[in-house]
Amino acid sequence: MALQCGIVGLPNVGKSTLFNCLSNAKAQAANFPFCTIEPNVGVITVPDERLIRLAEIDNPKRVVPTTIEIVDIAGLVKGASKGEGLGNKFLANIRNTNAIIHVLRCFENDNITHVDGSIDPVRDKGIIDTELQLKDLETIENRLAKTQKQAVVGGDKQAKRAVEILLQYKAVLEQGLSARTVELEKEDRKLVADLNLLTDKPVLYVCNVDEKSAVTGNEHTRAVEAAIADERAEMLIVAAATEADIAELDEYEERQMFLEEIGLKESGVARLIKAAYKLLDLQTFFTTGADESRAWTFRRGMKAPQTAGIIHTDFERGFIRAEVIKYDDYVALGSEKACRDQGKIGVEGKEYVVQDGDIMHFLFNV
Repeated sequence: MALQCGIVGLPNVGKSTLFNCLSNAKAQAANFPFCTIEPNVGVITVPDERLIRLAEIDNPKRVVPTTIEIVDIAGLVKGASKGEGLGNKFLANIRNTNAIIHVLRCFENDNITHVDGSIDPVRDKGIIDTELQLKDLETIENRLAKTQKQAVVGGDKQAKRAVEILLQYKAVLEQGLSARTVELEKEDRKLVADLNLLTDKPVLYVCNVDEKSAVTGNEHTRAVEAAIADERAEMLIVAAATEADIAELDEYEERQMFLEEIGLKESGVARLIKAAYKLLDLQTFFTTGADESRAWTFRRGMKAPQTAGIIHTDFERGFIRAEVIKYDDYVALGSEKACRDQGKIGVEGKEYVVQDGDIMHFLFNV
């Protein structure tokens, strides 16, 4: 499933450095492959220790991790919402993504100039937020005129409710807040889903720090944390320049030693990929055996037939049942046969909601 996270940020915040680190297979936990679709889109493997453990147990002929797409989006200038600079391209690219990784500069370095002359990540955040909010406000106002006419002239109940929701969004955006701060019921959200508002997308703020701040952060990261407190957004601290140094090391063991020396258990890139995966509301189920151990991506809340269809459409069309082994049971007992002998294989029907980490075997007939 081709779900994308777009990386955004002002010039000289470390966005390109971070994207290049993500684009380097050596930065990943288990040296899984990386490929590029086009210059600014990377298909990046998701580090998952569970897949490594399953491969150790089954010793398969091949191991296939799950992936996400990361898009390095063109730069932004003030006035982007009015089409200045690369504004139109920037905004269109964001609209095509499912979530946003917003990189903020939280480090001091006199050799790297800042576009506004000083380091202030909260101000930088505000610049991009404002441009996205202005574009969303334009989208809302265009839709309102049409929907209000449907509500009044046609007496359409859904249109009336849509008008109420649009006015909620309008009020929030005019206050300089993002659309994601509006809490809607599932049915209401469906009424306006096609708006695809830029500031309604889930966002992860990545504070790019120097090496000494990689573990505990600094005054800039604390300022960002305070600024996003009411925004329903996540924050991650990463030292992009240090990650670039780690990515240059050839051996996995060398990279782990480097991380330990600076007080980290896991690279910032690995944490970022996992956070992006979660941001997209994705989870993982596994299939494993002598031929292949494989991680499969699914959306949280999907039922067994839908997840079967991710492997092959015939699996969903002819779904009979699913045999499910919990990851912890598989690791503890060491094989599918042992799980079967111990009664640890669940038989589930069409209503089963697949859980993160489930090891699945689908039975179907077409």
